[in-house]
Amino acid sequence: MEDIMKLLEGRRTYRRFKQHPVPKEVLDEILMAARLASSAANRQPLGYVVVQNEEKVKEVFSHTRWAGALPPELGQPREGERPVLFIGVVENTDINPDCDTDAGLAIANMTLAAWNRGVGSCIIGACNKEKLSELFGLSEKQKLHTVVAFGYPSHASRIVDLDQGGDCRYYLDEKKDYVVPKRRLSDIVKYL
Repeated sequence: MEDIMKLLEGRRTYRRFKQHPVPKEVLDEILMAARLASSAANRQPLGYVVVQNEEKVKEVFSHTRWAGALPPELGQPREGERPVLFIGVVENTDINPDCDTDAGLAIANMTLAAWNRGVGSCIIGACNKEKLSELFGLSEKQKLHTVVAFGYPSHASRIVDLDQGGDCRYYLDEKKDYVVPKRRLSDIVKYL
């Protein structure tokens, strides 16, 4: 149980990456983790688009926005620190037109499986879904939910306790590592 808690604590959002490809066996584990996620009524409405070709990755990146809590010069990955892999999470609306919970479960599984192998991730909803849907060749019965960026992180990320009423926005420390304030358990749980 201690191992899973360490894995959960370390699986933060990473926004700067080393330029090393994610090996096929790690990618296969990430995709299998998505497949294994629970699904409402076991309808399994999700599909995935894997983008790992360098030129296509650049094209996907051009349609994404990063780190909204930071100024662009600090939050947007620069050339040489961008992700090496994107996975588009696609809803098949003819199976289930509202599958946010399914998508959340699949994304959590993917990012945890990735982090278990040292691969960081960034879940990106701030993207041009129309352009990406076109790039991914989606049909009218498919809807892009999210894209997830992957790569080996070139920075650290850590959690700190948030004082009640404090600012919950993440920030960069003096080493340009991410610091993520989290509300304390006692501030978010009520027992009856």
